[in-house]
Amino acid sequence: MKRTSHRPTARPIPRKAAAGALVAVAALLAAAVQTGAATADAPPAPGQLDKGSLAVKLSPAQRAALIRDADSAKTDTAAELGLGAQEKLVVRDVVKDADGTVHTRYERTYAGLPVLGGDLVVETAKSGETEGVTRAVRAQLKGLTTSAAVKPAVAEKQALKAASAEGSKKTEADGARKVIWAASGKPTLAYETVVGGLQHDGTPNELHVITDAATGKKLFEYQGVDNGTGNTQYSGSVALGSAQSGSTYNLTDTTRGNHRTNNLNRGTSGTGTLFSGPDDVWGNGAASNLETAAADAHYGAALTWDYYKNVQGRTGIRGDGVGAYSRVHYGNNYVNAFWQDSCFCMTYGDGSGNAKPLTSIDVAAHEMTHGVTANTAGLVYSGESGGLNEATSDIFAAAVEFHAGNSSDVGDYLVGEKIDINGNGTPLRYMDKPSKDGASKDSWYSGIGSVDVHYSSGPANHFFYLLSEGSGAKTVNGVAYDSPTSDGLPVTGIGRDKAALIWFKALTTKFTTTTNYAAARTGTLAVAGELYGTTSAEYTAVQNAWAGINVGARPGGGGGGTSFENTTAVSIPDNGAAVTSSITVSGQAGNAPSNLIVTPNITHTWRGDLVVDLVAPDGSTYRLKPFSSSDSADNVTEPYTVNASTEVANGTWQLKVQDQAAQDVGRINSWKITFPTA
Repeated sequence: MKRTSHRPTARPIPRKAAAGALVAVAALLAAAVQTGAATADAPPAPGQLDKGSLAVKLSPAQRAALIRDADSAKTDTAAELGLGAQEKLVVRDVVKDADGTVHTRYERTYAGLPVLGGDLVVETAKSGETEGVTRAVRAQLKGLTTSAAVKPAVAEKQALKAASAEGSKKTEADGARKVIWAASGKPTLAYETVVGGLQHDGTPNELHVITDAATGKKLFEYQGVDNGTGNTQYSGSVALGSAQSGSTYNLTDTTRGNHRTNNLNRGTSGTGTLFSGPDDVWGNGAASNLETAAADAHYGAALTWDYYKNVQGRTGIRGDGVGAYSRVHYGNNYVNAFWQDSCFCMTYGDGSGNAKPLTSIDVAAHEMTHGVTANTAGLVYSGESGGLNEATSDIFAAAVEFHAGNSSDVGDYLVGEKIDINGNGTPLRYMDKPSKDGASKDSWYSGIGSVDVHYSSGPANHFFYLLSEGSGAKTVNGVAYDSPTSDGLPVTGIGRDKAALIWFKALTTKFTTTTNYAAARTGTLAVAGELYGTTSAEYTAVQNAWAGINVGARPGGGGGGTSFENTTAVSIPDNGAAVTSSITVSGQAGNAPSNLIVTPNITHTWRGDLVVDLVAPDGSTYRLKPFSSSDSADNVTEPYTVNASTEVANGTWQLKVQDQAAQDVGRINSWKITFPTA
């Protein structure tokens, strides 16, 4: 079925063959269909890569032409998407697949005001037919006022107060601008104020504060600064791209978008001074030589540029062939590095005692990847999307480090192992078991959005490691790893290259500013299906790796056991009261297991509307799937693992489903509850 834009009125549900459309007039409420030991099905075979789904390497001129085409057609596109007369589309990025499919990323305006959280990605076939739309939020923009009851000064004062509460120094607001704030669900007129100055640790401040223009209430805030032959300190003697002007050489890489490396000389503002000298030798391997950190940063930028261009087909951070620039020697004893969209640059401190500059390969790749994320999905640097933003930088830091093949800094799944921020030789973060750093989280849980983004990134880092290498103990490049899973079941990896390809394609064609963990699972599964097929080992591995960090569950519940099923259909009213479907369980001794498998088969054309719960015999409720305005996929058919070990197994269990937004209707076709054998 070709998926077109989400229609503004309710409509009948198209029935997919795989959606389980057959309805039984009457069916047994419970049927024990399997007992005793189960015979495992044959594992899925590796899928053959669909090369048509791979992104082509666009030259800057080709990319610019596609953007011009999309821009010239944006009025027609807006009409096809059902946007209102006050809404306009702004083309931001474009990705083209080998089969001719084009993924165009748009931002929106309403009555000339930017819509924050209004971004979307339109997938268009070679024929010109719209095949799918991924939206950051679903809410329509209708009847919004553009007249503010609150004055801009109120918003500025609130923003300065918020920055001060976080310990910011030398704060200054650049003025409040009117926007439509849509990222939290219901669109509303608001002010966006950006507070500058310095954060508590000396990092530049770009705190974005969103204030309701009608009430003056703070709606949201997020930080806009994303943390994270040369004789280098970390990578040995390496070749560097440079330029010559007369008898003087400088650190401008003319083969990589004219990326340059500048010296801030302990300052905290400005662009700094381009490194230059009478010869083409940079640094001596010691931190005391100011050129050494420059050599490391310049080398890391080159490796990252080459990785994205040669492996993922993206020429430069923006895809336009233009290089960013690096600033080294920021501040004094500054233990951090960061990316700023506003300067299109990476900045590096020299670490404690100015002895360990934060310029290793993985840190450079981490910071540059923040730029890639900003120019693709734009994951908001707060909540779950912020954790995914940080994880994306860690994921490609590892990918770049492995791809570099540098014998002085070999590839690993450790973050910042060379810069010794902890002072005891341990890495900053671990991808195989993130909690080893004492703060990061291994698995998803409902409150993870309130955790600092550097630690809520843990589950996604863990997912990438599991998808790449699998669970359990192993040694890679001399580093020992031992990766657990949240459900205690094993995961078989598919290799780092495939895992990185899946994540990058999801980042550039499926993720939006508001993508959370559940939507990231949906996006990566969609990509795995496009690349390798939905019956492939790769697709199954993505499911299993997400289940290994408690996001969704395994295909088929992960093994044998005793199952009970209800196949009587139940209609789900649009934006109405919750409905239930019951199963009576009998013959199960004691309590339910900690890995109870619940498998719904629900037809719905915007699954994000649905809240799905399991209700135990004593009335206890277990949330299977939360509401998500950004989850635009069809149907709910994946299994969920529930720790129901405090519940008596026998009795009546219910699947409770509520549609919490207008425009779509659906139904429970059937559902199954499985008591695994182990």
